[in-house]
Order: sequence, then structure tokens, then C-alpha cells
Amino acid sequence: MTTNTINIYRNKALVNFEGKDFLGQIGVDSRIFQTLNGGGISVGIISQQAIENGISILVDESDAENAINFLKKEFEKETKEGRVTNIYSTNDLTAIGFVSDDYNKILSQLQCNKIYPILLSQMASAGRVNIVVTAHQTEIAKNIIETEIYGKPKTIHLALIGHGNVGGTLIEQILDSAHDILLRKSLELKIVAIANSRKIAFNQAGFGSDWRQKIKFSKIESSVGKLIEFANEYQLENLIMVDNTASADFVKNYPFFVENGFDVVSSNKIFNSLPISQYRDFRKLLEKNKKKYLYETNVGAGLPLIDTIKLLHLSGENITRIKGVFSGTLSYVFNHFSLRDDKFSVIIKEAMEKGFTEPDPREDLSGNDVARKLLILARELDLINEFRDIRIQNLVPQHLFELDKNEFISRLEELDSEYQSIKENQKPDHVLRYVGDLHGNLQEEKGQLDVKLISVPANSALGQLKGSDSIFEIYTESYGENPIVIMGAGAGAKVTARGVFGDILRLSETK
Repeated sequence: MTTNTINIYRNKALVNFEGKDFLGQIGVDSRIFQTLNGGGISVGIISQQAIENGISILVDESDAENAINFLKKEFEKETKEGRVTNIYSTNDLTAIGFVSDDYNKILSQLQCNKIYPILLSQMASAGRVNIVVTAHQTEIAKNIIETEIYGKPKTIHLALIGHGNVGGTLIEQILDSAHDILLRKSLELKIVAIANSRKIAFNQAGFGSDWRQKIKFSKIESSVGKLIEFANEYQLENLIMVDNTASADFVKNYPFFVENGFDVVSSNKIFNSLPISQYRDFRKLLEKNKKKYLYETNVGAGLPLIDTIKLLHLSGENITRIKGVFSGTLSYVFNHFSLRDDKFSVIIKEAMEKGFTEPDPREDLSGNDVARKLLILARELDLINEFRDIRIQNLVPQHLFELDKNEFISRLEELDSEYQSIKENQKPDHVLRYVGDLHGNLQEEKGQLDVKLISVPANSALGQLKGSDSIFEIYTESYGENPIVIMGAGAGAKVTARGVFGDILRLSETK
């Protein structure tokens, strides 16, 4: 890139001169210039619209009203005849001039940040570019242009929603790695907003290690609108909203964020398992706004599963089946229950104490979490399955589902006899696994989705699973009976947060 000065001219206005079958006539431009020069008005950029029915002239905002009056007087006859239809100004503008040998990339970056220059003038031979933007876009535009021309670090502004186990761990990971990332990748990660369902805290300069205190003493009620206002007020570029909640209500805001210049990273599985019409509408909205939505941790925590399936599918590989243990929580429960003499309720309580389950373990035992993950993978294959299509084996009997959480936990022992019987009635050398299975003819519009408890040989890939690990077997036409196997940590705040962090970095490097 050429290192040249970026010139910024504030308090500008565009005087817009419009007419019908008139402006292409010889002498109109010179009359405009002579009129304005005769009135002592300095003219900056001039641009004739592509359809040749309008001319825009850049002047100082203080001269705009006089410029309009002079032009109306000069073209009074043509106005009466209807050949000049309107003369008016657009105020509160900034002109930015710079030299670049790759201005198309700069314009693309501006558009990604919802900045569409009101006027663009370029001299291709000299690489000189002039753009006109609204005053409130000045700082964003300046930062983007400086990043591209001078190679200064790109600033990524992060709004983190949810600061519990995963969200809090992610914040610490970002703060710990920020300096190294700045040096290695020339990316400056700034956490400028932290929120939960009750409160939100803002820091234009970026939160530091005292972020917990800042959010604790914040008196600002949590509001998506206030977050958008904050980003606009401080003209923040390269915005990413990170959702680390499990809220069904919050995902309704995703389209609003995209429309207001945010990319989205999420560990929240709910949006991707909404009705297919909403799923597809959001993809169209992302494309329209040139935004991205990354959600690798929706299935498999930090494992590279979704990316692998996307690449296989995009390359034309015929995926014929996806099967595996999708829940790190239920992996832990059945891995231990299958090998130990402890009762089923004892293992569940142990998983709760280790923080593997949701606060109400029925959310895991219901199978709905596994079902959502399976549906997400089905949709990566362009299948149009809905959640209601999934056959789910609920591990909790109906009469226990109707209790409140505390009473259910106090009656966990009522599950013991049934699962002890299932365990004892297996074939020799078999173990229990709770699996998700996407199968059928996956070249049709819909696949078959099953979530159920099965018994598998102890020496099989599923049977050898340990701890809280997850395993995914991807069967394809090319690989035949030998699946691609992805296995590793499937639960835990650290691995999930690390996966979200990976999505943030991938998105940041492409912005």
C-alpha cells in the first residue's frame, strides 16, 4: 500500500441538482460552476449521476443555502419549464480523500460496516479516491481506511452476551491472549460491552481484568437498543456480537444485530433449530448485509465438526449418515454407569456436582439438547427437517417431568431400577450409549433423525468412549463403511469458550 496522507474535510454539504433530459446538455456544468464561483462559493468534488439526470456538488455546509439560492435563480427559466426538477442540499457530511492502489478492498470493508459512500470520485491513474459519508460515520470510515493504507492493527469490537461459565471463561481467555494476538495477527480485540439478562456495562476503550466489578456495579438495564445506540454513538467498526446464553428469547434479536452492522458468533443452539423458514430467512439477511454467523460450538463444543461437515458437503461429497454421542453430559453418565456398580442416580448427582449438567438435569435427560444438535447437522446438509420430525427417547418418565426441579432431584432414585434392568439385560461385553443418528436417504428433502439409548459392543468406537468425551461418525459415499471419526472433549466451559474464541478469530481475520 502507498503511504499517503488521509485528508478529512468536515462540515460539508452536497448540493444536488436534478432535472429531466437536461443535464446531459453542453454548458450546464459550466453554468453551475460560474454561478457558484460568482457567488464566492468554493466547489469541491462534482459528480454527475450515472443516469445523467443529476449533479452533486460538494461545498462547505455554511455555503449550502446560498449555493441553492444562486442556482435556483440561474436556472429559474428551466425550472418553470420542468427541465430542472429539484435543487436541494444534504448536510452534515464529511469528505475523505486518500490514495490507494486497492480502493475496491477499502470500499468492500466500508460496506461490511454498513457504510455506503454518498458520493465516490476516483482518478484511476493516480489512485486518488474521494468519498463523502455522513458525519456520524467519519471515525469508522477513517479507521478502516487507515487500517488498509497504513497497515495499522485492525480493531475488533466485541459485545459479549452472557458471562456465566462459558461467557466468563471466554472473557478471561480473550484478555489473556489479547496482547499476543495483537503482535502475531495485528488484531486488537476490544470487549466494549458485557451483558446478561439484567444488566449491561459499556467501555469504549475495552474492558480489562476488573470487568466483573464493572458489570457488578453497572446500573444500566440490559437492552439491545442501548447496545446499538452505544455502537453508533462511538462509531465502532468491525462489530461482533457473541451470544453465550441459552436464551430462546435472546436469539430473536439476531436479525436486528445483523441489520445494524454486527456479525454474530454463538454457542446458543436455539436459533439453528428454529423453524426452517426463520433459519433460511436469516441466511438471506446475512447475505444481503454481507455479514457472517459462526456457531462451531453448537455441536461438539470445541471439536471441528460443523466445519468438517460444511467442507464435505460443499465439495460435493455425499454424506450418507452421521451418528454419535452428542452430549458430553450423557457421555459422562453412561460411560460411568456402564462400567461401575453405582446406581444411575448416583452418577447423575456426580455429573451435577462436576458442573456437567444443566441446573435442572432433565434438560439433558430429556434428549432435547441432543435433538437440537442433530437437527443443526441435518440443516448443514440442506435438509429441511423440523424439530418435530425427530424421534426422541426421553430418559425421564412423564410423572417426574411434571415436578419442580428440587423435588425431581430429591426423587432421582426412582430412575434406578429401570436403568439397572436395562444395563443387566444387555448382551455380554456391551455398554450403554445415548446417541443421535441422522440416516435415511440424505439426498432427499428430509432425513430420519433418532435420539435414543442403545447398547453397543464395548470394543467399538462408541463403546470405547471415555469420561465426558463426544464422538461423531460421519459416513460418506467415498469412505464407504469406514467413517470419518471426530472425537474429543464434548463438554466443559473451557473447551466451549475456546471454540467460541476460535470463531471470533476466524471472523476477525476475514473482516
